Amino acid sequence: MAVVRRGCFVAGYLLILLLAGCKARIHKLTLKNETRFAVDLNNFGFYANGTLDVNLISLRLPEQLVNYSTHPVGFSLSRSRVNGVLSYTAEETEICPLTLTKLTNNEPLILFLIDINTLSVNVRVMGDQDNLLIAKPKPEAPKGQRKTRESPANPNVEPNGKTTSDNGNKNANATDDKSNKKEKDNKSVDQKKEDQTEEKSLPAVEAGEVEKNEFHLGKNNQLTLALDKVNGSYNFSFHVVVGLLAEGLYSLKFHYCQNRLPGIKLPYSFTVEVTERNPDSYLSAAEIPLSRLYIGMAGVFFTAAMIWVYTLMKHRYSVFKIHWLMAALAFTKSTSLVFHSINYHFISTEGHPIEGWAVMYYITHLLKGALLFITLALIGTGWAFVKYILSDKEKKIFMIVIPLQVLANVAYIIIESTEEGSSEYYLWKEILFLVDLICCGAILFPVVWSIRHLQEASSTDGKAAMNLEKLKLFRHYYVMIVCYIYFTRIIAILLKVTMPFQWQWCYEFLVEVSTLIFFVLTGYKFRPASNNPYLQLPQDEEDVEMDEVVTESGALEGISKVKKTCNGRERQKESTL
Repeated sequence: MAVVRRGCFVAGYLLILLLAGCKARIHKLTLKNETRFAVDLNNFGFYANGTLDVNLISLRLPEQLVNYSTHPVGFSLSRSRVNGVLSYTAEETEICPLTLTKLTNNEPLILFLIDINTLSVNVRVMGDQDNLLIAKPKPEAPKGQRKTRESPANPNVEPNGKTTSDNGNKNANATDDKSNKKEKDNKSVDQKKEDQTEEKSLPAVEAGEVEKNEFHLGKNNQLTLALDKVNGSYNFSFHVVVGLLAEGLYSLKFHYCQNRLPGIKLPYSFTVEVTERNPDSYLSAAEIPLSRLYIGMAGVFFTAAMIWVYTLMKHRYSVFKIHWLMAALAFTKSTSLVFHSINYHFISTEGHPIEGWAVMYYITHLLKGALLFITLALIGTGWAFVKYILSDKEKKIFMIVIPLQVLANVAYIIIESTEEGSSEYYLWKEILFLVDLICCGAILFPVVWSIRHLQEASSTDGKAAMNLEKLKLFRHYYVMIVCYIYFTRIIAILLKVTMPFQWQWCYEFLVEVSTLIFFVLTGYKFRPASNNPYLQLPQDEEDVEMDEVVTESGALEGISKVKKTCNGRERQKESTL
């Protein structure tokens, strides 16, 4: 338990540091000297009228000469045909998605090709589009050159269209100049008045905001946006409104196609801000129901925990310490779900979690994970039900599984607190997957050892009937663990991939329901009752010829009875372990 406490302290300290930079659904990602050819910025499920804001604050490209016509740089916004499967997956393995000119399907795909030579962003639209793009177009002519303020091309032509000769009267020219000055002054005054009235009629524009135009992507296949350059870095922004026919799961990526070539890894750097929002929530379409789901499941787990405590109080003379550990696990699971629900509620309304609530959720999540595997391992070893002392092999399992489980929870915390586009995100995701599989596999060893021990004991100690009943239940428990791991790690994930994007929350529902069923079945198998085969003793005590552990009552937990025969006399002693 000391290992668990130290692990919880370290994990809590790490998550406090990590949450300081967590922006949840309002993302800000900064990459320096990046060499990946593709960066997954985010995946988000949009309903109709959902919005995506992308602001490329600074992009610095390498100084080496790069042919941007054959190896472009830019963003891609694509919709998945099936959840997790992008519309250009097959093509992406061979060529850069930014070089695509057509697709084999009609799924929406928007490409933003950055051209630093002309300071423009070429927008290429493919597939059936029902989206609206709001962005700053590239101006065709410099600002200030308007028809009302253009100077005459011919200096001999007056504004009224009359020509003047070079041999004209100077006095006439002087009088004309005075009259022209008066007219220009009057025109400038009138122009100022018109500008003031226009400014009053236009909506207020914040300082630094640039005028943007709206483009219906279903009618515009080629667009050109403005690309600004400041101190050697490039920046631009765009805003996408998802149409009624184009809602779905979208993936936003940044591509640097030059690095797809073997042996060429040119570093680049950029900072990008991404804000995704559905009409009434900052959550993705699949995450909107999760807050209500978690609070509902928290109530169910709390009810199950109260029923378990009532059962323990009713059969208090058959209760062991592990029964109370199981109750603590159920209450911790319920508390974790409460904080998880609160965390999602604030993300939905604010766009980012409240650090205090997020810290509480991660702490309870860490405790729940550690308690779950400790309880499963103790039950699997038969601790308290069959024996009170763990063997050296079983102790080694605990020394391996508990730190690994703490590491898995730390990896989960880091994943939740890290932007999806960062390279650390995928590293910790792989660590979480690997460690979770190791823990799930290692937790089966104590059950296998208990089954083997009962098989050997059933043929040697004369308690065959009781041991066979325990053996049967341990085999059932082994199958339960395998089914629980198999369903939550494999089947549920496969169902998530095949479900429509707005129904992905059913994955979490299936995981929570399967966890509840597993808890209930485990409690039923190990319930404190006189007729429980785990707690039964042989009826004929005269057949016992070896040391045995008294397990008929939890009140006698820790007491061993030793019956030996010496010189024809029977001696009996009791000692406390």
